[in-house]
Amino acid sequence: MAKKVLVLMGGFSAERDVSLSSGNDIANALKTKGYDVVLYDLQNAWDLVKTLQKEKPDVVFNGLYGNWGEDGAIQGMLDLLQIPYTHSGMRASAVGMDKHLTKYIAKTCGIRVAQSQKMTAREFFKNGTIVPMPYVVKPVSDGSSVGVFIIHTPEDVLKVKYKNIDREILVEKYIPGHELTVMCLEDKAYVVTELKAGNEFYDYNAKYTTGKTEHVLPAEIPYEVSEICKAYAEKLHQALGCNTVSRVDLRWNEEDGVFLLEINTNPGMTALSLVPEQAKYAGISYADLCAKLVEGAKCRGLSD
Repeated sequence: MAKKVLVLMGGFSAERDVSLSSGNDIANALKTKGYDVVLYDLQNAWDLVKTLQKEKPDVVFNGLYGNWGEDGAIQGMLDLLQIPYTHSGMRASAVGMDKHLTKYIAKTCGIRVAQSQKMTAREFFKNGTIVPMPYVVKPVSDGSSVGVFIIHTPEDVLKVKYKNIDREILVEKYIPGHELTVMCLEDKAYVVTELKAGNEFYDYNAKYTTGKTEHVLPAEIPYEVSEICKAYAEKLHQALGCNTVSRVDLRWNEEDGVFLLEINTNPGMTALSLVPEQAKYAGISYADLCAKLVEGAKCRGLSD
């Protein structure tokens, strides 16, 4: 009997539309591999529990992005329900979503990170930062470059706006140069992609709009730089205890070297997404990648 897979998509974050798009692609791919697929658009947690009771899936494919989807919340819920799910567990997801904590762990692994300062938006507006310009202001916990601002001049500070001024933000030294990304699949990094965005950086619009960003695969960078990037991806993937797949974003220039920006424990799976593209380069089709995630699904055991 074919495994029943409930593809969880939608959700409550700013990345809802992207999740809906990728969820449909994932479902179609899994059907070609013979799985019994149920699509579910998360809009109400109680309804999700009822659906899980009714459908009794063997695996939940976590196609949610951003807060509630990749920050440990849905992972903890599925752990309690003892339903295996794709991607990383609650602990790795929560840590990976916290950019400040990720940087701390990365440093313990010998991975270089930029100077940064964590504070609330209120503190930033009141007291400024010790990080010299140019710098980047971004939420401590959010995905897809939502709420990211690059500050080159004092006037640029006026661009920084957050609805909740008590939310935690990270002010990080801006690293100029090449924007790079690396997938780690089953503990192995295969290749580095360079992202050449038409915008100032690889923001939400650049990520999800066709033609906004050129993907150079493999990146046209020195061999030793590529090896450092792949080593960083593997080290952080293993240090956080990521499951099956993750993706790290980095910056490199000849003067400063390679710096880690962040890790994505539940990276995008749309047609424009980087992980399927790198998997294809490694000889793994989109459908096979989705199947790998299903077969690698797990949940925290009650005795753990």
